[in-house]
Amino acid sequence: MKSGAAVFSKVKQANESFGKNSHAIWPKDLGCRFLISIDTEEEFDWDGPFQRSGHTNISVKKLQRFQSFVEKFDIKPVYFVDYSIVEDDEAAAFLKSVTERDTASIGVHLHPWINPPFEEEVNSFNSFAGNLPKELEEKKILNLRQVIEEKTGKRPVVYRAGRYGVGPNSIEILLKHGFTIDSSVRSRFDYSSESGPDFAHIGPEPFWLDKNRRLLELPLTTVFSGLLRKQADILSASFNRSSLIRGLFSKLKILERIPLTPEGVSAREAKEAIDVALDDQLNLLVFSFHSPSLSSGHTPYVQTDQDLDRFYDWWRSVIDHLLERGVSPIGIDELMTASAIAPK
Repeated sequence: MKSGAAVFSKVKQANESFGKNSHAIWPKDLGCRFLISIDTEEEFDWDGPFQRSGHTNISVKKLQRFQSFVEKFDIKPVYFVDYSIVEDDEAAAFLKSVTERDTASIGVHLHPWINPPFEEEVNSFNSFAGNLPKELEEKKILNLRQVIEEKTGKRPVVYRAGRYGVGPNSIEILLKHGFTIDSSVRSRFDYSSESGPDFAHIGPEPFWLDKNRRLLELPLTTVFSGLLRKQADILSASFNRSSLIRGLFSKLKILERIPLTPEGVSAREAKEAIDVALDDQLNLLVFSFHSPSLSSGHTPYVQTDQDLDRFYDWWRSVIDHLLERGVSPIGIDELMTASAIAPK
């Protein structure tokens, strides 16, 4: 059976690429834009086994602070919401509020181990939704979307698999149920050692997932910098599979992989990645992070209150750089309604 990443990679090759044909597909009046996405999820032990219970939703109280922060820059983020979050009344009220005020968008974010129906064994393999039987993956996606719609009054049509875990049936399921955007691909990353997808050979350019252009893939933006960045496709297999090679290449400035996220990436590195992406004429930059990073002590990236202060300083510095480079924010709704992007 083909892996989810193999299916996505084949589709990308078969369809017209967003980035390589930007003059034909990306409307010139949009210019270069950036999108901020948040994997809005419960807190759990990132180093422990997957469990159906035992998680918390402490960071829910911190969502409004981040929302107020980005609104100062006229940024409309997209919150990819999982089952634990939408079941939390405070979180649901927040999400309904930003939706009604049109200051943010909501997407579906599937963590299979906490999302009914519970028919599978809880383990690492099944933590990637795309590894589940087609019927079960479909049921979980639909259950989550229904609860989101009931709690917020808005039916989401954008999707991101938890752990980026798309599978061979994901495209068919999303198309069948009217989703218009998927953002599950983490470009240039390989999760096959954990039984997950391998996106090492998929770049950051958005691309269509069907011939009729009804489902658009928005990969999370990752770029390569360094002396050999133009040869990144050739070197990606060994680069992804060896932490020793990654560390050596990065130290020698030969090849460095930089995802656009405040989690584990310095502001200096992020600004370098932005400049590389713009040099490569990438028109859309997709940022991401996990909502538990909005409070201290729940992710490896924000352990203290000082780390949280640095988290917001990161965003100030990076947003300032984006605006200086002429890159303006875009929301999911604006992206979907742009004439050349909207579903046919």
